[in-house]
Amino acid sequence: MSGSGRAGLTRRGVMGLAAAGLALGALPAEAASPRRKKATQVVERVVPLAERDDLIGHIEYYVTDGQTTLLEVAHHYDIGVPHISALNPGVDAWVPGSGRTLTLPTAHILPDAPHEGLVINRPELRLYYFPGNGPVQTYSIGVGKDGLNTPVGKTWVVRKQVHPTWHPTEASFREKPWLPKAVPPGPDNPMGDYAMYLGWPAYAIHGTNRVYGVGRRVSHGCIRLYPEGIEKLFREVPVGTKVTVVDQSVKVGWHKGELYMEVLPSLEQIDDLEVNYVITHQLPAPDPRPLIDAKAGREAQRVNWDLVEIERLIRRGIPVKITGTPDEERPDEPQVAEAVRGVEATPVATAEAQAPVELGFGSVY
Repeated sequence: MSGSGRAGLTRRGVMGLAAAGLALGALPAEAASPRRKKATQVVERVVPLAERDDLIGHIEYYVTDGQTTLLEVAHHYDIGVPHISALNPGVDAWVPGSGRTLTLPTAHILPDAPHEGLVINRPELRLYYFPGNGPVQTYSIGVGKDGLNTPVGKTWVVRKQVHPTWHPTEASFREKPWLPKAVPPGPDNPMGDYAMYLGWPAYAIHGTNRVYGVGRRVSHGCIRLYPEGIEKLFREVPVGTKVTVVDQSVKVGWHKGELYMEVLPSLEQIDDLEVNYVITHQLPAPDPRPLIDAKAGREAQRVNWDLVEIERLIRRGIPVKITGTPDEERPDEPQVAEAVRGVEATPVATAEAQAPVELGFGSVY
């Protein structure tokens, strides 16, 4: 199918296709293994589409209880508040209300980078760890703010430190001249209890004493994790591990023989979402056609290019199936179409929803 149908989309067509994207086609509950590259040392096996899997995690749902903030929800699910807002526009992070069904961005397409060591995707505010002898792990992160961006490129873990001492950078002193030259371990140390120092001077992957800085752009370039995440990662990642930082706002990958696309808000839109809980500065993502063509190959003729264009515009940050027949818009889910317009939705039981499980954060699906 060509892209010529994009310009003729009606409002009804846009909402229907967007609703189909929201349905997602029931992603699996189990994490998927990274793609196998070689069957032997000599011959590279062509992996059938049905065996290719570039997705991990599954979409989860949360019903607000009127007491729990989205910051607490984000910490519990190891995600960031701005990405919750991109998927559920207009919901106040501090006062989300009661009885709202929120869709959580808890499924991810693996970045287009070597599946080894640590891979960090800046606009996704997410780190992936490929241990080599087990399933891929993923963690929400905080990255550098505007003007102090975490650099893109390749480096490695040069050393690790339990209970690190923080030495403020020149940028820190410019903002806060009263800072001491060194902050010892303890509750006032912004590096938390664990740090992995990188080959780039003054950059590290570390914890934090302010968990609400994770999933945001607030650091001076370092990469922050929730305390639970950095503790696990610190114990498993050896010195010498490769670290690759990429900037991929569009990701494409296979799952069960179908092609999925994930379009993330830009770094500037992340800042917008943090302040306004909606994207007020609409900016389409870079043209995904080259990525799709390269990934799809002969299967590109099955791509729904109208849906691709919609996701490029609304940038919700979740994997959406772009090949095959779009999922039908279910009449018992009027909130799906409303959510795309940022209108407050009336919670309605979804087909994916199971019995709620009490996890200390209200009712969680």
